[in-house]
Amino acid sequence: MNVKFRLTLMNFLQFFIWGSWLITIGVYWFQNKRWSGSEFGAIFSTMGISAIFMPALMGIISDRFINAEKLYGILHILGAISLFSLPLVDNPTTFFWVILVNMFFYMPTLSLSITVAYSALKSAQKDVVKDYPPIRIWGTIGFIAALWVVSLSGNEASSNQFYIASAVSLALGIYAFTLPKCPPLANRIDSKSFVDALGLRAFTLFKQKKFAVFFFFSMFLGAALQLTNAYGDTYLHDFKNIPEYENLLAVKYPAIIMSISQISETLFILAIPFFLRKFGIKYVMLLSMLAWVLRFGLFAFADPAGGLWMIILSCIVYGMAFDFFNISGSLFMETQIDATIRGSAQGLFMMMVNGFGALFGSFTSGLIIDKFFTYADHSKDWQGIWITFASYALVLAVIFPFIFKYKHNRAEESAIKAMSH
Repeated sequence: MNVKFRLTLMNFLQFFIWGSWLITIGVYWFQNKRWSGSEFGAIFSTMGISAIFMPALMGIISDRFINAEKLYGILHILGAISLFSLPLVDNPTTFFWVILVNMFFYMPTLSLSITVAYSALKSAQKDVVKDYPPIRIWGTIGFIAALWVVSLSGNEASSNQFYIASAVSLALGIYAFTLPKCPPLANRIDSKSFVDALGLRAFTLFKQKKFAVFFFFSMFLGAALQLTNAYGDTYLHDFKNIPEYENLLAVKYPAIIMSISQISETLFILAIPFFLRKFGIKYVMLLSMLAWVLRFGLFAFADPAGGLWMIILSCIVYGMAFDFFNISGSLFMETQIDATIRGSAQGLFMMMVNGFGALFGSFTSGLIIDKFFTYADHSKDWQGIWITFASYALVLAVIFPFIFKYKHNRAEESAIKAMSH
């Protein structure tokens, strides 16, 4: 098989696993099990907990002890076992521990899939910069495909979503052993201390005000991403409790409506170089924050009938909200730091967004929703929830330009030009 096709299939399956349950687990939790919001917040914190530790540790193991593609396969097989176990759980505490174990196995595969792809492309004398993005975009397509499969098969509130994810995880785990060999490269770790490998030396960047502010906002925007992942689908599902909405398309197949967010994401990736050249990183990041305000604010006043356009527009805006911060933020790090700590600094950026930001978003939102926006019959005041989330993003957007002192410069411009070719 062509190496590009093999890596495309790997990326498609990698994100199909996540798409099978990430957006619909809230529906399973609230509508099937009827467990509480604060405990559900803890479920989404498992991604943050694992993102802080596991990718770096598994990276060290693949660098020193075992082929990356084999470690990748082993982790997916173990992930399949943990996913298969989830429907057997009958209480929220055990569910938390099983999903945490699954995240320990899954989160490192996100970075290992990149390691495997880069290694395979280089071995095949391919241009990584040119050839990897068209391969990676199939990961997003896989995520969308999973949402559609789970939704159209009527499994959004069913435990079958975990069985689907488990089967695909097992298939990918076995398939991984057929991928091109990615042996440990000891010289990659010999020049780095254990501290560097974990990205801890980059913490010295906190001494500089611009980085301290940047990481601070990274964490809070990471929290915003958790809010939309955790509550978007179950919000649409709740409209079925209102008779005039129960038979509408958006209520019957909410995961398909939510998949517009991922489709939008693939389109906004293409627009980023233009916006960066035109406005610079500071204002692209500000656009991201304003997009989060729109994302949440439109949900607050939408409904699946006359207000369906608001739901769809909110999903389109998500692409800007997600991409404009994550990619421009990564580019900011790339153009502002010393090359000797580039890898660990990028690791710190991801740790703040997907680690600490995810934890903050998960725990805080769960507690706030339980205390202020949950009625006695367990139904939710969704308008109040989304207005609160929109206000949160608006506060960030108002404060950010005054605190983050940074000007568009030539180093950034050249990096953007290189990115757009």
